[in-house]
Amino acid sequence: MLDMPERKSKKFAFDQINLEQLLSWAMGKSCFSFVNGNNYQTLYGAFPQIIFVGKMMQAESNQNSFEQLDNVINVQQDWLYGFFSYDLKNEIEDLVSNNPSTISFSHMNFIVPEYIIFINNHEFTINSFNEPDEVYEEINGTKVLETPSMIHVTKPVSRTTKRQYFERIEKIKNAIVEGEYYEINYCIEYTAVGERFDPLHCYLKLNQLSPMPFSSFMKIDNKYLICASPERFLKKEGEKLISQPIKGTIKRSFDKNEDEQLKQGLFNSEKERAENLMIVDLVRNDLAKSSITGTVKVDELFGIYTFSRVHQMISTVSSQRQKKVSIPSIIKHAFPMGSMTGAPKIRVMQEIEELEDSARGLYSGAVGYFSPEQNFDFNVVIRSIIFDEKSSQISFHVGSAITYDSDPEYEYNECLLKAESLFEVLSN
Repeated sequence: MLDMPERKSKKFAFDQINLEQLLSWAMGKSCFSFVNGNNYQTLYGAFPQIIFVGKMMQAESNQNSFEQLDNVINVQQDWLYGFFSYDLKNEIEDLVSNNPSTISFSHMNFIVPEYIIFINNHEFTINSFNEPDEVYEEINGTKVLETPSMIHVTKPVSRTTKRQYFERIEKIKNAIVEGEYYEINYCIEYTAVGERFDPLHCYLKLNQLSPMPFSSFMKIDNKYLICASPERFLKKEGEKLISQPIKGTIKRSFDKNEDEQLKQGLFNSEKERAENLMIVDLVRNDLAKSSITGTVKVDELFGIYTFSRVHQMISTVSSQRQKKVSIPSIIKHAFPMGSMTGAPKIRVMQEIEELEDSARGLYSGAVGYFSPEQNFDFNVVIRSIIFDEKSSQISFHVGSAITYDSDPEYEYNECLLKAESLFEVLSN
């Protein structure tokens, strides 16, 4: 255990300093993460606005990750920020990830921050091992980062052609008929190259275009996550566990009446309800492994939530944790999230490896934080751009749930709809 001094806290008004300046200051550190709920109102809330900055201790792993996480949670008893990548699945089940990776990440990486900034309306609180006033002066002396001139991003190109996509959807539907699985989340990757790419301003622009309840921006050394996620993976609040899977997407319309018709059409869609219900059942089963018998319940089924570009069907499942189940075990029992795999989970993860053209990496993993009280909140890494500063590589994935009733053209267009804001921020 690191012998760290006690943290000190002090509130400051947003007068001389604004959010962009706080983030510009954080960009000067090797690691930081900004979780941002955009004040969105959902059942059980959204992310708060917190900036975790710096690295006092790090637990990064590609093996024995849950044991290492258990140790750092119980020994340090401090705030932790970081991620689980999709490939953590290989430590949970007898699975592999052999597809090529555009930008690779470890299975798990969690960091004890040097500084924490809690943002609340017109004020922010600096929590630090140093004197908060000294940190404030350092932030106040930081210039807001300017967007580099002559930014150039090549046009994103899919690793999977439209023809290949259609062929694989038919292959999936045949496998469903043969009883191999019921539903699978099939994803494709787009890649680009960014010269003098500005990840912070890309995030700020994406968040303006598509403000989401589980938005995040993360810098880990030379790699960045620019995330506009609408989905919560898992939250622990006291002894309550909460998961909010998304299955069901439809575009919005500028016409108010048509927009309402689209919203009702999503709610009444038998196909979307069937997809959503399959994942709700899977999530119920995952939570049951960590919960007191009889406490798993569906708080909301087929809830329709409206975002800037799409309507989404979101269900909420909650339960009461068994105290004997460790915090890492709760994650282990639920990861990866069913909304990004399908059902049954192990079989479809094997099939995903066969069908997809690239490793998912951080995509369909989870980003979030643990509190000293051993509460936590994690999103699902979707609607996200990943950037490697060393290689100048840019990557993003999109996907959808495929069932027997899926129409390949509709599913392909749904992928493009989900990627719309990502294409837009990379086009300028």
